[in-house]
Amino acid sequence: MDADAIVVGAGLAGLVATAELAAAKKRVILLEQEPEASLGGQAFWSFGGLFMVDTPEQRRLGVRDSRDLTLRDWLAYAGFDRDEDAWPRKWAEAYVDFAAGEMRSWLHRLGMRWFPLVQWAERAGNTVPRFHITWGTGPGVIAPFVRSLRRFEASGAVSVQHRHRVTSLIVTAGTVDGVVGEILAPSSAARGEKSAREVIGEFRLRAPAVVVTSGGIGGDHDLVRRYWPERLGTPPAKMLSGVPDHVDGRMLEVARSAGARFINADRMWNYPEGVENYAPIWSRHGIRILPGPTPLWLDGRGGRLPAPIFPGFDALAALEYIARSGHDHSWFVMDSKVFGRELALSGSEQNPDLTGKSVLGVVRRAMPRAVKPVERFGERGRDFVFAPNIRELAAKMNGLAGADEIDAAALEREIAALDEQAASSAPSDAQLAAIREARRYLSDRLIRVARPHRMLDPKAGPLVAVRLWILTRKTLGGLETDLEGRALGGDGRPIPGLFAAGEVAGFGGGGVHGYRSLEGTFLGGCIFSGRVAGRAAASLAA
Repeated sequence: MDADAIVVGAGLAGLVATAELAAAKKRVILLEQEPEASLGGQAFWSFGGLFMVDTPEQRRLGVRDSRDLTLRDWLAYAGFDRDEDAWPRKWAEAYVDFAAGEMRSWLHRLGMRWFPLVQWAERAGNTVPRFHITWGTGPGVIAPFVRSLRRFEASGAVSVQHRHRVTSLIVTAGTVDGVVGEILAPSSAARGEKSAREVIGEFRLRAPAVVVTSGGIGGDHDLVRRYWPERLGTPPAKMLSGVPDHVDGRMLEVARSAGARFINADRMWNYPEGVENYAPIWSRHGIRILPGPTPLWLDGRGGRLPAPIFPGFDALAALEYIARSGHDHSWFVMDSKVFGRELALSGSEQNPDLTGKSVLGVVRRAMPRAVKPVERFGERGRDFVFAPNIRELAAKMNGLAGADEIDAAALEREIAALDEQAASSAPSDAQLAAIREARRYLSDRLIRVARPHRMLDPKAGPLVAVRLWILTRKTLGGLETDLEGRALGGDGRPIPGLFAAGEVAGFGGGGVHGYRSLEGTFLGGCIFSGRVAGRAAASLAA
């Protein structure tokens, strides 16, 4: 044997699994098709939000949370309703136990810290806010595990082999005990950039345990469209990518060829609030807007999305509505006061203050004339238009869309009706009522939700419209696994030697989130499932 275990994929789940194996004194080969610059995978690009339960950060803000409340939220939002959901449901319970138990203390010991104001990345599903932004964002999440990797590399316990693409698994008498693949030509591609696919050699490696942690399908729009669920309408003609090109789902098919079972393929988590990156790193590179509740959300024809589909409330419901509208885009409309206050950009590169751990930079965001990252983005992004009045705004929106679909008079009537209730303490409009409810939470009131005001107040101008696209992101289905991360075959039994973790395993069990994910559980799911699979594989390799 060449090692005690082979880990396929050097994203967050792979790093965690490798760290657990090496800590158990196992010899590990970590294979990754991308150059070393992309170590850490998609997690590096993330906002660094972690879903944790009953934390000191929550308690300091007066948030009362518990394991039982969280599990009720999870199960209600997931909507498990299939025979295939047996293991995903067990994984959901196990993850909630972890998030309400040792998760924070364990990560804290590894060196992670969190922004003190716990957020609602999205309100749907969560009874209380649970989105803990890691100090350092995505790079801060992967940092402890990268440090472990380097330490174990130096000791000889781990061998990291970049530009090694697995094409098949070796199966001997029903047991997976190795991998076969291609060696790709060296590449100087920067993190996230598309790397060359020239094959310069082959490899064959053997180990009693193989852990697949290769990610999902979001970079392959053909696969996204193939698995797009009928319940969400027709896949849009144009979509943006929230993940690099190499997130192509190849290892799902490789594992299936070895007998592993891929379940819940039609469950995925794509966002309806994507904007084109003016400085793209990968193909069709999009950035997700994290909105507060105040912007007016319009479909491609200018119709207001129905309650309770408000910005920041229920992304999946919004996506379904937009996909069925006959348009591949929608709009946020707001004034500049709301634009600067409520819109944030998801991702480490769009939040240099949090990513760079700059206390001064974060404090500056709250200053009256501060230029927020989203405002800088708006100056250069092609999906943003600004105007002093509604008529000019509608004209610019139509010019950007290439069709006269936004009726200025109708838009003005809609906004004027909202403005009439802006000062009311008990507005009849459901969105205005939701805004007032949001401001009851200290964190939202301090930094996230603007004080209710008239959108057409000249002091709040100019007006802003943002064109939004569907942004591909996460695969919620995946390889079915038991609670030890062992991949299951068509007969429901573990395939000896084969483990899976992270997005390729639907973050555990083949679909721990069900139909809908509570925000912050993607990174947490990679960490938890990677830890479980790494420890189980270490036991097998004993």
